[in-house]
Amino acid sequence: MEITFTSEVIEWRGPAPFLFAPIPAKYTAEIKEASKTASYGWGCIPCGITVGKTSTTTALFPKDGRYLLPIKVAIQRAEGVGLGDKVTATFSIDLPGKYL
Repeated sequence: MEITFTSEVIEWRGPAPFLFAPIPAKYTAEIKEASKTASYGWGCIPCGITVGKTSTTTALFPKDGRYLLPIKVAIQRAEGVGLGDKVTATFSIDLPGKYL
């Protein structure tokens, strides 16, 4: 499963790295469905992420009925991303058994 979206970077005083891109609500149902097989607990969903030319791994966080995509420091530095910036991110969730 792969989703590309654009969002304004926000700060949340939850787990580090503190900067997140809120995923648009229109993707919530699809992500919740994926979480049934991909989540490792607490609703967190491991994923790959690309912003600009930088890729890494992270995990989506559930928050207030939606999901937040952490913007790691490696991406912040490499892509010059900061609080309030608009970013276009692509994330992918590997679904077990999808290709069996």
